Amino acid sequence: MKLNRILKTIFLAEFVSAFFIAIKEIFKRKKTINYPHEKGKISPRFRGEHALRRYPNGEERCIACKLCEAVCPAQAITIESKEREDGSRKTTRYDIDMLKCIYCGLCQESCPVDAIVQGPNFEFATETREELYYNKEKLLDNGDRWESVLEKNIKLDKIYR
Repeated sequence: MKLNRILKTIFLAEFVSAFFIAIKEIFKRKKTINYPHEKGKISPRFRGEHALRRYPNGEERCIACKLCEAVCPAQAITIESKEREDGSRKTTRYDIDMLKCIYCGLCQESCPVDAIVQGPNFEFATETREELYYNKEKLLDNGDRWESVLEKNIKLDKIYR
C-alpha cells in the first residue's frame, strides 16, 4: 500500500515537471525553418560542392602539384598538366568524379595555394550521373560563382590550420 502511494507521488511529480517543460517550450522561438524558402546558417568549415579558385587577376591558382590527386583516398581526382614557357606548370585537365568523392576535405587541406576548395553549396542534385563528373571548366565556374563566400570561409578557417 505504501509503495503504491510512493509510486503515484513520483508519477505525479514527473507529470507536473513535464507539463511545465512543455508550457515553457511553447513560448520559445521556433527551431524549424521553411527549407526551400529559408536557409539555415552553414558552418564556414562545411564541405560541399568542389570549386577551383582564381587569383584576383583572373589566373587560375592551381599549380599542378598533384598533391590533391595523391592524397585523395577515393581516387576521385585526375590531373594532367603541361609546362608553361616560364617553366611553371599549368593544368590542362582537372577532373573530379563526384560519384567517388567522399567529401573528406583532404584535397582542400593538401593544396598549398588554396586552389581546390569545398564550398558552401550542398544543393547540386542532378538527373544524370554524367553531370556529376566535374571538369576544369565546371570547377572554375563554381569558384567564380562562390568566390566571395569561399574567401570569407578560408579567412575564418585560418585559425585551425
